[in-house]
Amino acid sequence: MTGGKAHHNPPDLTGQTVVVIGAGAGIGFETARRVRAGGGEVVMVGRNPERLRQAADELRPLSTAAFDATETDRLKEFFQGLPGTVDHVLLTAGSPFYMPLADMDLAEASRHFSERLAMTLGVALYSADKVRPGGTLLFIGGTGGRRPGVGMAVASTLTAALPALTANLALELAPIRVNLIAAGFVDTSLSASLLGDQLEARREELRAKLPIRRVVGPADVAALATHVMCNDALTGGTYDIDGGQNLIAH
Repeated sequence: MTGGKAHHNPPDLTGQTVVVIGAGAGIGFETARRVRAGGGEVVMVGRNPERLRQAADELRPLSTAAFDATETDRLKEFFQGLPGTVDHVLLTAGSPFYMPLADMDLAEASRHFSERLAMTLGVALYSADKVRPGGTLLFIGGTGGRRPGVGMAVASTLTAALPALTANLALELAPIRVNLIAAGFVDTSLSASLLGDQLEARREELRAKLPIRRVVGPADVAALATHVMCNDALTGGTYDIDGGQNLIAH
C-alpha cells in the first residue's frame, strides 16, 4: 500500500462495554467508532462538551460525560457513578509538552508532568473495581520522546515512565490486563494544531520516508487498540505503532 487509508475489519465486541476517555476526536473517537462497528457499547468521555455532543450524535453511546480527566476528583466521581462493570477502558486524553530548558516555566512543566501521571494512575485506581477480570486498561503514549532533543525533557521522561508504569500496574491489577500503545506521528486534529502551516510538509516527509509509505491515521491506532482489548493474552506490554518511524534517521 503506497498511500491513503488502511482498511481494518471490525473486531467482535458484541456485548462488551468500553469507556473511552478522550472520545471527542482523534484516536479516542475512532476507537469508539470501531467498538460500535464491532457490536460493542461505549461510554464517551471528553473535555469539550460541544465536540463530545457531536461525536455522540454519530455513535449513540450508552452515556457521555464532559470533564477534564486531569481533574482526578472528577475522574473518581465518574467511575464511582458507573452503574455496573465495564469490559475495557481506553485513556487517550492528554497532549505532549515541548519546552527548551532555557525557556522553561518550572511550575508549568511540573504541572504537566504530574497531571499526566496522576491521570494515568487515577484511571487505574478508580476503575479497578469497575473493570471485569480479564478486561483491559489501555493507555496511549508516544514514541517521539525516545530520541533526546532540545525541548524534549518532559516528553522524553514521560515516554520512558509510561511503559514502566504499565508493567507495574499489570501486576498489581491482575487479572485485569494493562497495556500501552506507543504511537508515532498520527494525523489528527491535535497534530494539526501543533504543526500549523507545517502540517502538510510533515505529511509529505513521512510519506516519502516511512517504510509503509503513508501517514499513520487515528483509525490505524484504533484497530490496534481494539485488537489489544480482544486478545486476552496481552498484558504489561508496550505496542508501537509508528509506520516504522523509529527505524529511520530523523
